[in-house]
Formats: sequence, C-alpha cells, structure tokens
Amino acid sequence: MEQLTDLKAILHSKRANIYYLEKCRVMQKDGRVLYLTEAKDQNYYWNIPIANTTVILLGTGTSITQAAMRMLASAGVLVGFCGGGGTPLFSGSEIEWLTPQSEYRPTEYIQGWLKFWFDDNKRLTVAKAFQEARVAYLKNVWARDRDLKAEGIYVDDLEISTALNGYAEQFESAQKVGDLLQREALLTKQLYRYAAKASKLDGFVRDRENTDLANGFLNHGNYLAYGLAATTLWVLGIPHGFAVLHGKTRRGALVFDVADLIKDAIVLPWAFICAKEKMTEQEFRQQVLQKFTEHKALDFMFDQLKQQALRDDLL
Repeated sequence: MEQLTDLKAILHSKRANIYYLEKCRVMQKDGRVLYLTEAKDQNYYWNIPIANTTVILLGTGTSITQAAMRMLASAGVLVGFCGGGGTPLFSGSEIEWLTPQSEYRPTEYIQGWLKFWFDDNKRLTVAKAFQEARVAYLKNVWARDRDLKAEGIYVDDLEISTALNGYAEQFESAQKVGDLLQREALLTKQLYRYAAKASKLDGFVRDRENTDLANGFLNHGNYLAYGLAATTLWVLGIPHGFAVLHGKTRRGALVFDVADLIKDAIVLPWAFICAKEKMTEQEFRQQVLQKFTEHKALDFMFDQLKQQALRDDLL
C-alpha cells in the first residue's frame, strides 16, 4: 500500500497529469484511487497515479467516494465538478474547487501578496507585470514550437508582432485596471482573428455558448488552464479572491489572472488547429496537456506568482 506520507513527494510544478473523467465512479481500492467504468458484460478498473496528478475534473455521469477524496486530499490533488467536455465548472461563471485541507502551506507568499494587494497602484503594477510575462511567454512558445510553425502560426508575422508590440506599449501606459482590461480584450480578439485565419476558420466569432469545435475547444482548454492556476495558488497558499486584474469582488478571479499567463500561448492556437483537423475532445485535450508539459506551463505559473509575491519594490 502506498504510504500517505509519500503522496506529496513530487512537486506540483513537476507533476505530469490532469484528468477529465466522465461516466465512471472514482473510488479507493487496496490503497489506490481507481475509476470504474461499466461495460455490458464486465466492469473495468483504471488506476489514477495521484502522486503525479495536479487536477481531476469530474464530468457528466460521475461520482466519487469519501475514501477516494481522502486519498486525493492527502496527495494534494484538486478536484472540480464540471459539465460534459470539461466545461463549465458547475458554478457556471465562477471558479469552484474542492481543495485539500492543509495548515502547513508556506506563509511567505500570501503575506507578501497582501503587503501590496490593498494598494491600488501596487496592484496595477503587478497586473502589468503579469501582462508583460504573458506576452513574453507567448513569444517564447510560438518561436520555439515547430508544430505551430508547421500549422502556419509564426510569432514574427507582421500582424501578430504588431499586435503584441502595440499591446506591450499600451498596457504600460494604463492608468487603471479598467484600461488594462479593455486593451487585453482587444489583444485577445486580434489573436483569435490571426489563429482563425491561419486555420482557415473564416467567420469565427468567440461565444462561450456556441457548440462549434473551436469555441468548444477554447472552453475546454481554458478550464484545463484554470485547473493548473488553481493548483498553483493552493500550493502557494494564496486565496483565489486576491485578484490583480479581473476584479476585486469576483469570486475566483485570481485563477483567471494566473491562467491568462499561458492561455494565449497554448490553448488559443491549438483550439483552432484541432478544430480545423476535426479532432475529438479527447484528442484535443491530450494535445493541450502535452504542450503544457512541453512548455513547462505549470513551472511558469509558479515562478511568476513567487516573483510577484516577493517583490522588494512593492513592500
């Protein structure tokens, strides 16, 4: 039997797995967490390597036992209940996670975060730093990823480089969070337009309620990114309510802020590419998870949060 004390041996930033499960039952059996699927003639059990897992999303037709939740909590795995295809989380427009209980998480990050958070100007400074990191990460990923280049997505295309450089200049001059949000929304529209054109998906309109593949994959991929962001915040001990960009009174808003660091670089282009290829949701999910690992998305989130929480110039 796997010892409970060993379940957190792998750092969350180095864990490899995110699970989306549907039409199954998650349970504990012989000291392991399994999910059971029922076939016509027999049942099948599949093991979940919880010590190497960051997030489990439970979709339609799922249930989970108390014993399984106890083991998941011991391993520091976040659990979220969601709709079919990984979206939305059951709270609809809010981010809700069943987080493991622990009074032994680090204290320096939340203490550093709160030292600047109550000052509007300092909070805006961190929001700008997040945007700078977001653009830098996108440039780095798109410049290095041969698969994206093979699909006709290049960071040095005039259209995209102009949009990114223009945004970098604009967010620096923002005087308040509302200005920053407006400019960020404009950049996202430009990225959608570019990726849709590269993937020959003419007439694309971003609508979270639409059932077309591109919109569905964007929703699905975004919720995977939210899972990584929620995990990062839980491990560092920073509550989701202390957002820097998405609104001080919006529940879970810091999850959106942190997920935005990597969404445009990875989820956005692959949603369009996989829609063009008419992939299944499972194929899209595997592609995005592979790219999260390849480009060390979780490490990047951890590094950025630690860096901003411990900034000497904001104390």
